[in-house]
Amino acid sequence: MTFRVPVVFWSYCRDFTGTEREEFELRDGATVGELLEQVYARFGKLGEARRSLLVAVGVEYAEPGRRLERGEEVSLFPPVQGG
Repeated sequence: MTFRVPVVFWSYCRDFTGTEREEFELRDGATVGELLEQVYARFGKLGEARRSLLVAVGVEYAEPGRRLERGEEVSLFPPVQGG
């Protein structure tokens, strides 16, 4: 089975993607890393910045091996946010 995961782009991630939110289809048991590969394939410029991005699932930082569940939301953002 598959499910859709919304990804929210913050700060310059939004500039690189041209959108603040996009959904991706994943298979059951997929990981954050698998999702990120889809994100970077769709938004090449964002993929170039991958080493300087943070990932959160809900309100907690997430590592690539973390499994995603239905109903979760992923955020991508740079390590420092300005005010």
